[in-house]
Amino acid sequence: MAFTESFTAEVTCRFLDRLAGHVDHKIHLVADGHSAHRSKKVRGGLAAHPDDAELHFLPAYSPEPNPDELVNADLKHSLPRQHRARNQAELATETRRFFRRRQRQRQRQRQPHIVRGYFGGPTVRYALDENPMSF
Repeated sequence: MAFTESFTAEVTCRFLDRLAGHVDHKIHLVADGHSAHRSKKVRGGLAAHPDDAELHFLPAYSPEPNPDELVNADLKHSLPRQHRARNQAELATETRRFFRRRQRQRQRQRQPHIVRGYFGGPTVRYALDENPMSF
């Protein structure tokens, strides 16, 4: 989900609602300690729908075990070198285009191997375990 407004609890709730609407099982989401993730509004939404989603928090100041950092690096690497976004709208468009490419190949097939690769490194492999390590 790309957004241009400030990252708030409302944005987090909107993201969780959208995510839960696309799957038919419980979502386990790795999150950092951002105040929007830990807000009363988000906790209340999760408590009201305990079978939809659960947040698993990373330790403070630890980007290494955050799979999102690998996604961000992939996004930055994939942006066209000859054309950098000049404003937020262009950046949002490029970001959406990147995620659409990650979702499907030319034949409109999904690319789970690329997404799975975000979790292949030694610092993020825990997320693939059925009984993930606790922080």
